[in-house]
Amino acid sequence: MVDAEPENSDRIAFGTARARWVLAATALGSGMAFLDGTVVNVALPAMGEDLNADIAGLQWIVNGYMLMLASLILLSGSLGDRLGRRRLFVVGVVWFAVASVVCAAAPNLEVMIAGRVLQGIGGALLTPGSLAILQTSFRHSDRGKAVGAWSGLTSVAAAIGPFVGGWLVDSGSWRLIFLINIPLALATVLVTLRHIPETRDEETTGKLDVAGAVLATVGLAGLTYGLISAGDRGFGDALVQVALAVGVLALAVFVEVERRSSHPMLPPGIFANMRFTGANLVTVVVYGALGTATFLLVVYLQTALGYDALWSGAALLPMTVLMLTLSGYAGGLSERIGPRLPMTIGPLLLAAGFLLMLRIEPGAGYVSAVLPAVIVLGLGLVCTVAPLTATVLSSVEDHHAGIASGVNNAVARSAQLMAVAAIPLAAGITGDSYRDPVAFSNGFQTAMWISAALAAAGSVLAWFTLAEPQPVVREPVEHHRHCALEAPPLSSTRKR
Repeated sequence: MVDAEPENSDRIAFGTARARWVLAATALGSGMAFLDGTVVNVALPAMGEDLNADIAGLQWIVNGYMLMLASLILLSGSLGDRLGRRRLFVVGVVWFAVASVVCAAAPNLEVMIAGRVLQGIGGALLTPGSLAILQTSFRHSDRGKAVGAWSGLTSVAAAIGPFVGGWLVDSGSWRLIFLINIPLALATVLVTLRHIPETRDEETTGKLDVAGAVLATVGLAGLTYGLISAGDRGFGDALVQVALAVGVLALAVFVEVERRSSHPMLPPGIFANMRFTGANLVTVVVYGALGTATFLLVVYLQTALGYDALWSGAALLPMTVLMLTLSGYAGGLSERIGPRLPMTIGPLLLAAGFLLMLRIEPGAGYVSAVLPAVIVLGLGLVCTVAPLTATVLSSVEDHHAGIASGVNNAVARSAQLMAVAAIPLAAGITGDSYRDPVAFSNGFQTAMWISAALAAAGSVLAWFTLAEPQPVVREPVEHHRHCALEAPPLSSTRKR
Protein backbone atom coordinates (compact mmCIF):
# COMPACT_ATOMS: atom_id res chain seq x y z
CA MET A 1 0.00 0.00 0.00
CA VAL A 2 2.04 2.88 -1.21
CA ASP A 3 -0.15 5.70 -0.01
CA ALA A 4 0.18 4.94 3.68
CA GLU A 5 2.04 7.51 5.75
CA PRO A 6 4.43 6.00 8.32
CA GLU A 7 3.50 6.95 11.87
CA ASN A 8 7.04 8.12 12.57
CA SER A 9 7.32 10.04 9.32
CA ASP A 10 9.16 13.34 9.47
CA ARG A 11 7.51 14.57 6.28
CA ILE A 12 6.83 18.29 6.18
CA ALA A 13 3.36 19.72 6.77
CA PHE A 14 2.28 22.41 4.34
CA GLY A 15 2.25 25.91 5.84
CA THR A 16 5.10 25.38 8.31
CA ALA A 17 8.40 27.27 8.34
CA ARG A 18 10.23 24.22 6.96
CA ALA A 19 7.72 23.98 4.14
CA ARG A 20 8.27 27.60 3.19
CA TRP A 21 12.04 27.13 2.98
CA VAL A 22 11.70 24.00 0.83
CA LEU A 23 9.26 25.75 -1.47
CA ALA A 24 11.54 28.79 -1.65
CA ALA A 25 14.56 26.74 -2.72
CA THR A 26 12.78 24.59 -5.28
CA ALA A 27 10.83 27.53 -6.70
CA LEU A 28 13.98 29.68 -6.94
CA GLY A 29 15.86 26.98 -8.82
CA SER A 30 13.04 26.12 -11.18
CA GLY A 31 12.07 29.77 -11.45
CA MET A 32 15.57 30.61 -12.65
CA ALA A 33 15.12 28.23 -15.57
CA PHE A 34 11.58 29.51 -16.26
CA LEU A 35 12.76 33.11 -16.07
CA ASP A 36 15.50 32.34 -18.58
CA GLY A 37 13.00 30.83 -20.99
CA THR A 38 10.74 33.87 -20.71
CA VAL A 39 13.42 36.46 -21.28
CA VAL A 40 15.08 34.49 -24.09
CA ASN A 41 11.80 34.44 -26.03
CA VAL A 42 11.38 38.18 -25.52
CA ALA A 43 14.93 38.80 -26.69
CA LEU A 44 14.84 36.57 -29.80
CA PRO A 45 14.30 39.37 -32.37
CA ALA A 46 17.13 41.44 -30.88
CA MET A 47 19.39 38.40 -30.70
CA GLY A 48 18.51 37.47 -34.27
CA GLU A 49 19.46 40.93 -35.52
CA ASP A 50 22.67 41.14 -33.50
CA LEU A 51 23.81 37.59 -34.31
CA ASN A 52 22.50 37.68 -37.91
CA ALA A 53 20.22 34.68 -37.35
CA ASP A 54 17.36 33.51 -39.57
CA ILE A 55 14.38 31.56 -38.24
CA ALA A 56 16.50 28.40 -38.09
CA GLY A 57 19.00 30.23 -35.88
CA LEU A 58 16.23 31.37 -33.55
CA GLN A 59 14.89 27.81 -33.43
CA TRP A 60 18.32 26.53 -32.42
CA ILE A 61 18.66 29.17 -29.69
CA VAL A 62 15.49 27.69 -28.20
CA ASN A 63 16.05 24.07 -29.18
CA GLY A 64 19.72 23.85 -28.21
CA TYR A 65 18.50 24.16 -24.62
CA MET A 66 15.49 21.88 -25.09
CA LEU A 67 17.57 19.18 -26.78
CA MET A 68 19.86 18.58 -23.82
CA LEU A 69 17.07 19.03 -21.31
CA ALA A 70 14.92 16.41 -23.02
CA SER A 71 17.82 14.00 -23.62
CA LEU A 72 19.50 14.07 -20.21
CA ILE A 73 16.68 14.72 -17.78
CA LEU A 74 15.95 10.99 -17.43
CA LEU A 75 19.56 10.21 -16.63
CA SER A 76 19.51 13.12 -14.19
CA GLY A 77 16.52 11.63 -12.39
CA SER A 78 18.44 8.40 -11.91
CA LEU A 79 21.53 10.29 -10.78
CA GLY A 80 19.50 12.20 -8.22
CA ASP A 81 17.94 9.01 -6.86
CA ARG A 82 21.43 7.49 -6.50
CA LEU A 83 23.73 10.36 -5.55
CA GLY A 84 21.25 12.53 -3.68
CA ARG A 85 18.52 14.81 -4.99
CA ARG A 86 19.76 17.86 -3.12
CA ARG A 87 23.33 17.36 -4.31
CA LEU A 88 22.38 17.08 -7.97
CA PHE A 89 19.99 20.01 -7.67
CA VAL A 90 22.80 22.22 -6.39
CA VAL A 91 25.20 21.04 -9.11
CA GLY A 92 22.56 21.81 -11.73
CA VAL A 93 21.97 25.31 -10.40
CA VAL A 94 25.69 26.12 -10.44
CA TRP A 95 26.15 24.60 -13.92
CA PHE A 96 23.21 26.63 -15.23
CA ALA A 97 24.72 29.83 -13.86
CA VAL A 98 28.11 29.18 -15.49
CA ALA A 99 26.46 28.39 -18.83
CA SER A 100 24.52 31.65 -18.55
CA VAL A 101 27.80 33.53 -18.47
CA VAL A 102 28.84 31.77 -21.71
CA CYS A 103 25.60 32.90 -23.35
CA ALA A 104 26.07 36.47 -22.14
CA ALA A 105 29.55 36.62 -23.68
CA ALA A 106 28.67 34.86 -26.98
CA PRO A 107 30.31 36.69 -29.93
CA ASN A 108 28.34 34.82 -32.60
CA LEU A 109 25.41 32.47 -33.17
CA GLU A 110 27.50 29.32 -32.86
CA VAL A 111 28.79 30.20 -29.39
CA MET A 112 25.31 31.24 -28.33
CA ILE A 113 23.90 27.87 -29.36
CA ALA A 114 26.77 26.13 -27.53
CA GLY A 115 25.96 28.14 -24.40
CA ARG A 116 22.31 27.20 -24.67
CA VAL A 117 23.29 23.54 -24.98
CA LEU A 118 25.31 23.88 -21.77
CA GLN A 119 22.34 25.57 -20.10
CA GLY A 120 20.24 22.60 -21.12
CA ILE A 121 22.60 20.26 -19.28
CA GLY A 122 22.29 22.39 -16.15
CA GLY A 123 18.52 22.50 -16.52
CA ALA A 124 18.43 18.70 -16.85
CA LEU A 125 20.31 18.38 -13.58
CA LEU A 126 18.17 20.79 -11.55
CA THR A 127 14.64 20.36 -12.95
CA PRO A 128 13.73 16.82 -11.83
CA GLY A 129 15.43 17.44 -8.50
CA SER A 130 13.11 20.30 -7.58
CA LEU A 131 9.93 18.29 -7.99
CA ALA A 132 11.45 15.13 -6.51
CA ILE A 133 12.41 17.13 -3.42
CA LEU A 134 8.79 18.25 -3.07
CA GLN A 135 7.49 14.73 -3.52
CA THR A 136 9.80 13.20 -0.93
CA SER A 137 9.63 16.08 1.58
CA PHE A 138 5.91 16.75 2.01
CA ARG A 139 3.18 14.63 3.56
CA HIS A 140 1.02 12.72 1.10
CA SER A 141 -2.02 14.80 1.98
CA ASP A 142 -0.15 18.06 1.35
CA ARG A 143 1.56 17.27 -1.94
CA GLY A 144 -1.19 18.64 -4.15
CA LYS A 145 -1.05 21.96 -2.31
CA ALA A 146 2.76 21.96 -2.38
CA VAL A 147 2.90 21.34 -6.12
CA GLY A 148 0.22 23.98 -6.67
CA ALA A 149 2.17 26.49 -4.57
CA TRP A 150 5.36 25.59 -6.45
CA SER A 151 3.57 26.19 -9.75
CA GLY A 152 2.32 29.53 -8.53
CA LEU A 153 5.68 30.64 -7.16
CA THR A 154 7.52 29.72 -10.34
CA SER A 155 4.94 31.80 -12.19
CA VAL A 156 6.39 34.82 -10.39
CA ALA A 157 9.50 34.36 -12.49
CA ALA A 158 7.38 34.22 -15.61
CA ALA A 159 5.58 37.37 -14.51
CA ILE A 160 8.74 39.30 -13.70
CA GLY A 161 10.73 37.97 -16.65
CA PRO A 162 9.05 39.92 -19.46
CA PHE A 163 9.46 43.22 -17.63
CA VAL A 164 13.06 42.65 -16.60
CA GLY A 165 14.07 41.02 -19.88
CA GLY A 166 12.19 43.49 -22.05
CA TRP A 167 13.61 46.46 -20.17
CA LEU A 168 17.15 45.09 -20.48
CA VAL A 169 16.71 44.46 -24.21
CA ASP A 170 15.19 47.87 -24.90
CA SER A 171 17.43 50.02 -22.72
CA GLY A 172 20.55 47.92 -22.26
CA SER A 173 21.51 44.73 -24.05
CA TRP A 174 20.01 41.28 -24.54
CA ARG A 175 23.25 39.89 -23.08
CA LEU A 176 22.22 41.10 -19.64
CA ILE A 177 19.24 38.72 -19.58
CA PHE A 178 21.60 35.82 -18.92
CA LEU A 179 23.48 37.56 -16.13
CA ILE A 180 20.37 37.91 -13.95
CA ASN A 181 20.67 34.16 -13.34
CA ILE A 182 23.79 34.63 -11.23
CA PRO A 183 22.22 36.16 -8.08
CA LEU A 184 19.27 33.77 -8.36
CA ALA A 185 21.62 30.80 -8.49
CA LEU A 186 23.55 32.04 -5.46
CA ALA A 187 20.39 32.46 -3.38
CA THR A 188 19.12 29.02 -4.43
CA VAL A 189 22.32 27.26 -3.43
CA LEU A 190 22.47 28.98 -0.03
CA VAL A 191 18.86 28.17 0.88
CA THR A 192 19.12 24.59 -0.38
CA LEU A 193 22.27 23.74 1.54
CA ARG A 194 20.91 25.26 4.72
CA HIS A 195 17.30 24.08 4.79
CA ILE A 196 16.79 20.99 2.60
CA PRO A 197 17.83 17.53 3.85
CA GLU A 198 19.44 15.07 1.48
CA THR A 199 17.29 12.22 0.12
CA ARG A 200 18.11 9.33 -2.21
CA ASP A 201 16.76 5.97 -3.29
CA GLU A 202 18.56 3.44 -1.11
CA GLU A 203 17.14 0.56 -3.19
CA THR A 204 18.79 1.67 -6.43
CA THR A 205 21.31 -0.79 -7.84
CA GLY A 206 23.02 -1.41 -11.17
CA LYS A 207 24.80 0.85 -13.61
CA LEU A 208 23.69 4.16 -15.03
CA ASP A 209 22.03 3.93 -18.43
CA VAL A 210 24.62 5.95 -20.34
CA ALA A 211 23.84 4.13 -23.61
CA GLY A 212 20.21 5.15 -23.31
CA ALA A 213 21.12 8.78 -22.72
CA VAL A 214 23.45 8.83 -25.74
CA LEU A 215 20.84 7.23 -27.99
CA ALA A 216 18.15 9.63 -26.82
CA THR A 217 20.42 12.60 -27.49
CA VAL A 218 21.41 11.39 -30.96
CA GLY A 219 17.81 10.55 -31.84
CA LEU A 220 16.33 13.86 -30.78
CA ALA A 221 19.25 15.82 -32.26
CA GLY A 222 18.87 14.04 -35.61
CA LEU A 223 15.15 14.72 -35.83
CA THR A 224 15.56 18.32 -34.68
CA TYR A 225 18.35 19.08 -37.15
CA GLY A 226 16.48 17.42 -39.98
CA LEU A 227 13.22 19.28 -39.36
CA ILE A 228 14.86 22.68 -38.88
CA SER A 229 17.16 22.26 -41.89
CA ALA A 230 14.25 21.14 -44.07
CA GLY A 231 12.93 24.69 -43.87
CA ASP A 232 15.79 25.93 -46.04
CA ARG A 233 17.05 22.79 -47.78
CA GLY A 234 13.79 20.91 -48.33
CA PHE A 235 13.07 17.29 -47.48
CA GLY A 236 14.75 16.16 -50.69
CA ASP A 237 18.16 17.28 -49.43
CA ALA A 238 20.49 14.35 -48.68
CA LEU A 239 21.74 15.83 -45.40
CA VAL A 240 18.17 16.35 -44.18
CA GLN A 241 17.24 12.79 -45.07
CA VAL A 242 20.31 11.36 -43.34
CA ALA A 243 19.66 13.41 -40.19
CA LEU A 244 16.04 12.30 -40.01
CA ALA A 245 16.98 8.66 -40.68
CA VAL A 246 19.66 8.74 -37.97
CA GLY A 247 17.17 10.29 -35.54
CA VAL A 248 14.49 7.69 -36.17
CA LEU A 249 16.97 4.81 -36.03
CA ALA A 250 18.57 6.03 -32.80
CA LEU A 251 15.20 6.40 -31.08
CA ALA A 252 14.13 2.94 -32.26
CA VAL A 253 17.34 1.45 -30.86
CA PHE A 254 16.77 3.47 -27.66
CA VAL A 255 13.39 1.81 -27.14
CA GLU A 256 14.93 -1.63 -27.64
CA VAL A 257 17.86 -0.89 -25.33
CA GLU A 258 15.50 0.31 -22.60
CA ARG A 259 13.34 -2.79 -23.02
CA ARG A 260 16.29 -5.16 -22.64
CA SER A 261 18.37 -3.23 -20.10
CA SER A 262 18.57 -4.35 -16.49
CA HIS A 263 19.04 -0.73 -15.45
CA PRO A 264 17.02 1.44 -17.90
CA MET A 265 16.77 5.16 -17.29
CA LEU A 266 13.25 4.86 -18.74
CA PRO A 267 11.78 1.75 -17.08
CA PRO A 268 9.13 0.40 -19.50
CA GLY A 269 7.03 -0.88 -16.60
CA ILE A 270 6.39 2.65 -15.36
CA PHE A 271 3.99 3.15 -18.28
CA ALA A 272 1.83 0.19 -17.25
CA ASN A 273 -0.12 2.60 -15.04
CA MET A 274 -2.77 4.12 -17.32
CA ARG A 275 -2.96 7.34 -15.34
CA PHE A 276 0.78 7.91 -15.59
CA THR A 277 0.74 7.10 -19.30
CA GLY A 278 -2.33 9.24 -19.89
CA ALA A 279 -0.85 12.24 -18.11
CA ASN A 280 2.28 11.97 -20.24
CA LEU A 281 0.27 11.68 -23.46
CA VAL A 282 -1.57 14.86 -22.49
CA THR A 283 1.83 16.42 -21.81
CA VAL A 284 3.02 15.61 -25.33
CA VAL A 285 0.25 17.38 -27.20
CA VAL A 286 -0.35 20.25 -24.75
CA TYR A 287 3.29 21.21 -24.29
CA GLY A 288 3.98 20.78 -28.00
CA ALA A 289 1.21 23.26 -28.77
CA LEU A 290 2.17 25.63 -25.97
CA GLY A 291 5.88 25.59 -26.79
CA THR A 292 5.28 26.58 -30.40
CA ALA A 293 2.79 29.32 -29.54
CA THR A 294 5.12 30.80 -26.93
CA PHE A 295 8.06 30.70 -29.33
CA LEU A 296 6.14 32.44 -32.11
CA LEU A 297 3.85 34.86 -30.27
CA VAL A 298 6.41 37.17 -28.67
CA VAL A 299 8.39 37.38 -31.93
CA TYR A 300 5.14 37.98 -33.85
CA LEU A 301 4.07 40.83 -31.61
CA GLN A 302 7.37 42.60 -32.22
CA THR A 303 7.60 41.86 -35.94
CA ALA A 304 4.01 42.19 -37.13
CA LEU A 305 2.43 44.50 -34.54
CA GLY A 306 5.43 46.71 -33.81
CA TYR A 307 5.65 46.06 -30.06
CA ASP A 308 8.98 46.69 -28.37
CA ALA A 309 10.57 43.91 -26.33
CA LEU A 310 9.16 45.12 -23.01
CA TRP A 311 5.54 45.33 -24.13
CA SER A 312 5.62 42.13 -26.15
CA GLY A 313 6.68 40.28 -23.02
CA ALA A 314 4.28 42.18 -20.77
CA ALA A 315 1.44 41.23 -23.12
CA LEU A 316 1.50 37.77 -21.54
CA LEU A 317 1.38 39.07 -17.96
CA PRO A 318 -2.33 38.31 -17.36
CA MET A 319 -1.63 34.66 -18.12
CA THR A 320 1.10 34.42 -15.50
CA VAL A 321 -0.96 36.38 -12.95
CA LEU A 322 -3.75 33.83 -13.33
CA MET A 323 -1.24 31.01 -12.83
CA LEU A 324 0.16 32.71 -9.75
CA THR A 325 -3.16 33.36 -8.07
CA LEU A 326 -5.08 30.20 -8.98
CA SER A 327 -2.56 27.35 -9.27
CA GLY A 328 -2.65 26.53 -5.57
CA TYR A 329 -6.43 26.28 -5.68
CA ALA A 330 -6.27 24.12 -8.81
CA GLY A 331 -3.85 21.74 -7.12
CA GLY A 332 -6.07 21.40 -4.06
CA LEU A 333 -9.20 20.94 -6.19
CA SER A 334 -7.54 18.22 -8.22
CA GLU A 335 -6.57 16.52 -4.97
CA ARG A 336 -10.25 16.39 -3.97
CA ILE A 337 -12.05 15.57 -7.23
CA GLY A 338 -9.29 13.89 -9.23
CA PRO A 339 -7.43 15.19 -12.30
CA ARG A 340 -9.79 13.99 -15.03
CA LEU A 341 -12.20 16.94 -15.17
CA PRO A 342 -9.64 19.76 -14.74
CA MET A 343 -7.31 18.21 -17.31
CA THR A 344 -10.17 17.77 -19.77
CA ILE A 345 -11.36 21.36 -19.42
CA GLY A 346 -7.86 22.87 -19.34
CA PRO A 347 -6.69 21.79 -22.81
CA LEU A 348 -10.05 22.83 -24.28
CA LEU A 349 -9.49 26.31 -22.88
CA LEU A 350 -5.99 26.29 -24.33
CA ALA A 351 -7.40 25.35 -27.74
CA ALA A 352 -9.89 28.21 -27.47
CA GLY A 353 -7.04 30.57 -26.56
CA PHE A 354 -5.04 29.54 -29.62
CA LEU A 355 -8.08 30.08 -31.84
CA LEU A 356 -8.59 33.53 -30.33
CA MET A 357 -5.03 34.31 -31.41
CA LEU A 358 -6.24 34.12 -35.00
CA ARG A 359 -7.69 37.58 -34.36
CA ILE A 360 -4.22 39.00 -33.71
CA GLU A 361 -3.35 40.66 -37.00
CA PRO A 362 -1.15 43.62 -37.95
CA GLY A 363 -2.85 46.73 -36.58
CA ALA A 364 -5.00 44.85 -34.07
CA GLY A 365 -5.39 46.37 -30.59
CA TYR A 366 -4.15 44.69 -27.46
CA VAL A 367 -7.41 44.83 -25.49
CA SER A 368 -9.58 43.65 -28.37
CA ALA A 369 -7.34 40.94 -29.83
CA VAL A 370 -4.42 39.93 -27.62
CA LEU A 371 -5.87 40.15 -24.10
CA PRO A 372 -8.84 37.78 -24.57
CA ALA A 373 -6.56 35.08 -25.96
CA VAL A 374 -4.05 35.52 -23.15
CA ILE A 375 -6.74 35.31 -20.44
CA VAL A 376 -8.26 32.13 -21.87
CA LEU A 377 -4.79 30.59 -22.21
CA GLY A 378 -4.07 31.46 -18.59
CA LEU A 379 -7.25 29.77 -17.39
CA GLY A 380 -6.37 26.73 -19.47
CA LEU A 381 -2.92 26.52 -17.89
CA VAL A 382 -4.39 26.87 -14.40
CA CYS A 383 -6.67 23.90 -15.02
CA THR A 384 -3.92 21.81 -16.60
CA VAL A 385 -0.46 22.37 -15.13
CA ALA A 386 -0.78 21.74 -11.40
CA PRO A 387 -3.12 18.72 -11.76
CA LEU A 388 -0.92 17.25 -14.49
CA THR A 389 2.28 17.64 -12.49
CA ALA A 390 0.75 16.22 -9.34
CA THR A 391 -0.77 13.29 -11.28
CA VAL A 392 2.59 12.29 -12.68
CA LEU A 393 4.37 12.49 -9.34
CA SER A 394 1.71 10.67 -7.37
CA SER A 395 1.47 7.83 -9.87
CA VAL A 396 4.70 6.23 -8.64
CA GLU A 397 6.21 5.21 -5.34
CA ASP A 398 8.28 7.77 -3.47
CA HIS A 399 11.61 6.14 -4.27
CA HIS A 400 10.83 6.54 -8.00
CA ALA A 401 9.99 10.23 -7.67
CA GLY A 402 13.11 11.31 -9.54
CA ILE A 403 12.37 8.96 -12.43
CA ALA A 404 8.72 10.04 -12.66
CA SER A 405 9.64 13.72 -12.64
CA GLY A 406 12.36 13.07 -15.19
CA VAL A 407 10.06 11.15 -17.52
CA ASN A 408 7.41 13.84 -17.52
CA ASN A 409 9.91 16.65 -18.00
CA ALA A 410 11.62 14.72 -20.79
CA VAL A 411 8.27 14.17 -22.47
CA ALA A 412 7.36 17.86 -22.14
CA ARG A 413 10.69 19.13 -23.46
CA SER A 414 10.81 16.56 -26.26
CA ALA A 415 7.33 17.62 -27.33
CA GLN A 416 8.36 21.29 -27.31
CA LEU A 417 11.59 20.45 -29.12
CA MET A 418 9.83 18.61 -31.94
CA ALA A 419 6.98 21.12 -32.16
CA VAL A 420 9.26 24.17 -32.36
CA ALA A 421 11.20 22.39 -35.11
CA ALA A 422 8.20 21.05 -37.05
CA ILE A 423 5.23 23.42 -36.68
CA PRO A 424 6.91 26.59 -38.06
CA LEU A 425 8.01 24.48 -41.03
CA ALA A 426 4.47 23.16 -41.54
CA ALA A 427 3.15 26.72 -41.26
CA GLY A 428 5.59 28.04 -43.88
CA ILE A 429 7.70 30.11 -41.47
CA THR A 430 11.20 29.58 -42.87
CA GLY A 431 14.34 31.56 -43.63
CA ASP A 432 13.91 35.27 -42.95
CA SER A 433 10.12 35.19 -43.27
CA TYR A 434 9.72 36.12 -39.61
CA ARG A 435 11.01 39.59 -40.54
CA ASP A 436 8.23 40.04 -43.14
CA PRO A 437 5.01 41.06 -41.31
CA VAL A 438 2.69 39.76 -44.04
CA ALA A 439 4.42 36.42 -44.52
CA PHE A 440 4.80 35.94 -40.78
CA SER A 441 1.13 36.77 -40.17
CA ASN A 442 -0.02 34.06 -42.58
CA GLY A 443 2.32 31.49 -41.09
CA PHE A 444 1.39 32.46 -37.53
CA GLN A 445 -2.30 31.84 -38.15
CA THR A 446 -1.59 28.39 -39.60
CA ALA A 447 0.57 27.57 -36.59
CA MET A 448 -2.23 28.56 -34.20
CA TRP A 449 -4.67 26.23 -35.97
CA ILE A 450 -2.18 23.39 -35.52
CA SER A 451 -1.65 24.28 -31.85
CA ALA A 452 -5.40 24.40 -31.23
CA ALA A 453 -5.84 20.95 -32.74
CA LEU A 454 -3.08 19.54 -30.53
CA ALA A 455 -4.57 21.07 -27.39
CA ALA A 456 -8.02 19.69 -28.20
CA ALA A 457 -6.46 16.25 -28.64
CA GLY A 458 -5.06 16.64 -25.12
CA SER A 459 -8.56 17.13 -23.77
CA VAL A 460 -9.78 13.92 -25.40
CA LEU A 461 -6.78 11.99 -24.08
CA ALA A 462 -7.34 13.26 -20.54
CA TRP A 463 -11.01 12.25 -20.55
CA PHE A 464 -10.34 8.70 -21.69
CA THR A 465 -7.13 7.94 -19.78
CA LEU A 466 -7.55 9.64 -16.41
CA ALA A 467 -10.77 8.04 -15.21
CA GLU A 468 -10.74 6.91 -11.58
CA PRO A 469 -9.77 3.23 -11.36
CA GLN A 470 -12.68 0.94 -10.59
CA PRO A 471 -12.54 -1.09 -7.36
CA VAL A 472 -11.95 -4.80 -7.75
CA VAL A 473 -15.16 -6.85 -7.37
CA ARG A 474 -14.55 -10.07 -5.44
CA GLU A 475 -16.53 -13.20 -4.76
CA PRO A 476 -18.18 -13.34 -1.31
CA VAL A 477 -15.88 -16.15 -0.21
CA GLU A 478 -12.84 -13.92 -0.48
CA HIS A 479 -12.42 -11.78 2.62
CA HIS A 480 -8.83 -10.50 2.30
CA ARG A 481 -8.13 -7.03 0.98
CA HIS A 482 -6.16 -6.57 -2.20
CA CYS A 483 -3.83 -3.69 -2.85
CA ALA A 484 -5.77 -2.87 -6.01
CA LEU A 485 -8.60 -1.53 -3.87
CA GLU A 486 -6.49 1.50 -3.12
CA ALA A 487 -3.93 1.60 -5.90
CA PRO A 488 -3.24 0.16 -9.35
CA PRO A 489 -1.75 -3.34 -8.89
CA LEU A 490 1.74 -2.38 -10.00
CA SER A 491 4.95 -2.61 -8.05
CA SER A 492 6.29 0.68 -9.37
CA THR A 493 3.24 2.92 -9.49
CA ARG A 494 0.77 4.60 -7.22
CA LYS A 495 -2.72 5.96 -7.70
CA ARG A 496 -3.24 9.65 -8.41
